[in-house]
Amino acid sequence: MAIVTLDDVHKVYPLGKTEVHAVQGVSFAIEEGDFISIAGPSGSGKSTILNMIGCIDTPTEGTVSIDGTITSDLGDAEITTLRHKVLGFIFQSFNLVPVLNVYENIEFPLLLGKEVPPKAERKEWIEHIVDEVGLDRWMKHKPNELSGGQRQRVAIARALATKPRIVLADEPTANLDSRTGESIIELMKRMNEDLGTTFIFSTHDPSIVGIADHVIRLHDGKVTENSRRETASSGGDAASSRKEPAPVRR
Repeated sequence: MAIVTLDDVHKVYPLGKTEVHAVQGVSFAIEEGDFISIAGPSGSGKSTILNMIGCIDTPTEGTVSIDGTITSDLGDAEITTLRHKVLGFIFQSFNLVPVLNVYENIEFPLLLGKEVPPKAERKEWIEHIVDEVGLDRWMKHKPNELSGGQRQRVAIARALATKPRIVLADEPTANLDSRTGESIIELMKRMNEDLGTTFIFSTHDPSIVGIADHVIRLHDGKVTENSRRETASSGGDAASSRKEPAPVRR
């Protein structure tokens, strides 16, 4: 079942007297439990698409749907609830709270919902995530006391804290060394397999593209490839079926 659907989505940004067509007639569906890579060169539109799925931006034309609900039809309160209950974000710019330490930054989204987990339960889960991302020695440090790679790991741990159904990751390994990047991707893959979390990556990283079960490639705001790696349980044998992108509206 599709958890995210884009239908003939366009995004146009005004730039002085001209217009930048960042996304042009993009249509695709993401199934629940996908481990999907949206790949392409800089300026291809992949981050714009990620932001529209995350309700940070809205389409100029076309629709983005999550669980069958068109996101542009939602009010501010409904979008806030959707973001908290369904979506986790890993931003390239980290977006950490500077006055909070590592532990508190990761805990923060857990405190925002109507149903706050018990303190002991929060502590056990946060310490597990912190250990997984290799920051157990840095839990009491604030963001300005961390390297770029360490701050990236905090951002990743915070995104996973609420066990969201969908994690949106914008270049999550960009600031990490190769070994740490591999361990982070392994953690995400385990969450994908064990919890059914849907991971949507905007990435240049070939290691993420290589293990993704669904790959979408973009160029100049258009889909050039939409392929899915079949698994043995679904009747395939590591084969990919190509879906052609929808025609662009003029």
